[in-house]
Amino acid sequence: MTGYTCVQCLQVLRQGVRASAPQARLQSLATARRRSPISPSFIRSFGSQRNSQSLGSSPEQPKHTHSQSCCAPKSSPSSIAQRAAHTATGASVNPQAVLKPDNLFHSFSNSPSPALRKRAEFIKQNAFCPHPSHQQTRAAVSPHDPEARKTTDDANLPPAHSHFECPDCGVPVYCSEGHWMDDFEAHLEICDTLRQINEDDHDLNSGRFFPEFHYPGPQDDNFVINMTNWDTYLYTREFAAINDDRSMRQVTRMLTYPQTIGSVLHELSPYSVRSGGRLTPEGLKSLSALRYSLHPPKTGEGIDVKGLRLKAPPVRIFILGARAESSLPRDVWLQLQYMYPRALLHLIFIGPESMANRDGEYPLPERTPENPFGGIVEDRLGGQMKITTYVDYFHTMNKAQYFGPFDPYLDCFMLFHPGLGHPASSHEWEETLPQLLETKVPIICTGYTQWDLERDINWVSEKCRGEFDVLLEPGENIFRSLRWDLNDQDPHDVSCGNWGLWAFRGKRYEAAFSKEE
Repeated sequence: MTGYTCVQCLQVLRQGVRASAPQARLQSLATARRRSPISPSFIRSFGSQRNSQSLGSSPEQPKHTHSQSCCAPKSSPSSIAQRAAHTATGASVNPQAVLKPDNLFHSFSNSPSPALRKRAEFIKQNAFCPHPSHQQTRAAVSPHDPEARKTTDDANLPPAHSHFECPDCGVPVYCSEGHWMDDFEAHLEICDTLRQINEDDHDLNSGRFFPEFHYPGPQDDNFVINMTNWDTYLYTREFAAINDDRSMRQVTRMLTYPQTIGSVLHELSPYSVRSGGRLTPEGLKSLSALRYSLHPPKTGEGIDVKGLRLKAPPVRIFILGARAESSLPRDVWLQLQYMYPRALLHLIFIGPESMANRDGEYPLPERTPENPFGGIVEDRLGGQMKITTYVDYFHTMNKAQYFGPFDPYLDCFMLFHPGLGHPASSHEWEETLPQLLETKVPIICTGYTQWDLERDINWVSEKCRGEFDVLLEPGENIFRSLRWDLNDQDPHDVSCGNWGLWAFRGKRYEAAFSKEE
């Protein structure tokens, strides 16, 4: 906000002007006042404000002190930046302890942030030493899992928690300094990445102002969005210039969710049927139907009565297995709406963890005949977007025909890191996957790593072989998060949000007629 002058200071300034200004200056001021009179309504409103302040004040109210000027401009911290940092780390920001960009590296145990010190205690209590001399604590889930190295005959030591912090990355990774030195070559593969994660987490908890978390509003239709990569997208969407790699990692950590959806569905998508474009002919058919609804032609719509036009129903994007993405600031999800200024969008978060990090919205609505599954509706998001959250499984709601019928022109499924082939979560998708294929609408999936993506593809191929068509060839997501994340239960498990991307759909069978008929 800009500076202002209170009534008391204004009176002091007027007295100084009367005492020092010459008579000619006073006459010119009087002439100017006669030429530009103040509106009586403004005087009444100004007087009513003064009277209301004087009547509403009480002797117990604190008065202004000499240490704080009453004419100082009012400044408030950005609520978007604070909420974004809280979402990314799950901890509050301490505005008193400000860390400079050249002082961001601290070991987790000796961190100036209480949240990171608490995180270090959690890692030490739950993470196990990855040295191959220890016995296995669980079955290895991938060849890159540190537990896969503990199958030799030398693994005779009992499991031990990770209490020793590497001096180079500051993360508890081994049980002792001896095991850290003995296995230093294996740790060196991810040590630099862990240090980067350490500094990024301290940056989020540094208490600094985050200008990168201010997002632009609606964009003119004449401006074309370039989605070749992150740089061209941020530039053509008129984001504030981000010249720091760390700030770029922080902002892409959240924007990867709406931008991953938009990069696939948009008519200017970087994925095409050309050589190396990864889009299959079947994918072009399905996405062309959605793009027809997302990019309607101009019809001369206006804000007056003559400009009223009929609109197509909103495009429904079902986000299944929603977790952290459902608690993102709504300004982040509005970036998806701004990519389709003439379309209506309806985001539907479905999953038992869809209310994670949203404790302020409890208790959930009661299940009534009008709202049988207790959905939380947010319909005041710019007028063209609506968000609904259901804490339930999709197959349970689909059996009740709650969302049917599905239209390939208006519906799409999005699965962020679903873990379709993960041993701990695959059983939850066995009943859902056949129902998704029956809808014949696009299903977009992402994965943390290449191994995670390939495991999901193999599981889908095993369960529904020959019953689905690949719409988008598996590969690295152009709009993946540039920030690496750390698994607190296994510090050597480093992943990236929405690293991989692929899409599929239930197979469509075309009727073939013989010539005799």
